[in-house]
Amino acid sequence: MDSENAFTLFPNLLQEVPEVPQDGILSRTIFKSERLSVVLFAFDAGQELSEHTSSYPAVLHFIQGEATVTLGEETVTAGAHTWVHMQPHLPHSILAQTPVILLLLMQRV
Repeated sequence: MDSENAFTLFPNLLQEVPEVPQDGILSRTIFKSERLSVVLFAFDAGQELSEHTSSYPAVLHFIQGEATVTLGEETVTAGAHTWVHMQPHLPHSILAQTPVILLLLMQRV
């Protein structure tokens, strides 16, 4: 972060996740403001974020790995560079097929 808080910079998001936890999930809030929350996730292969919803619009940006993502009634495969925008209240879940690093952005409207 700069000293005047005019911007926040992460030159390499992968440095924010020292390693994917074995048999676990790591979540780290890397930015939070009145209107935006940004969380970096690391999932080991086989780990799952069970079905849930959010009150806010959200973006899933897959940085590394492969996962099965359920979005409402649809199931898709997400890999590195997959980007998903979700409307509020959409049921969704994530199952990591390989170790996954994911950036979640939640916009408070």
